[in-house]
Amino acid sequence: MFSGDFDFLSDSTEVTSTRFVCFITRSLKRFDLAIVNTDRFYGKKLVIDLQFGVTAIIGPDDLEEEGYLEKTFSLDEAEANELRSFLEQIVGTVNFTD
Repeated sequence: MFSGDFDFLSDSTEVTSTRFVCFITRSLKRFDLAIVNTDRFYGKKLVIDLQFGVTAIIGPDDLEEEGYLEKTFSLDEAEANELRSFLEQIVGTVNFTD
């Protein structure tokens, strides 16, 4: 029940598409991901690691940022490079629109 004690900054509903993908890399690291396409976040993808409950908003600029995947998903450099290789295939360009 809504008590009226919240000061909402935003509250909207949107139809999204979600891709569920599970893969094992050459180093035998398993990834179980949900990748959400949304009109929010300027075209970046909402990437959810289903094993560890980690969520990140990822675009091409994030994939280029040194240490971003390692820190966000608690990966070593080799694991992050394998995840980056996969994400580069599905993360498109960022669209800045108003």
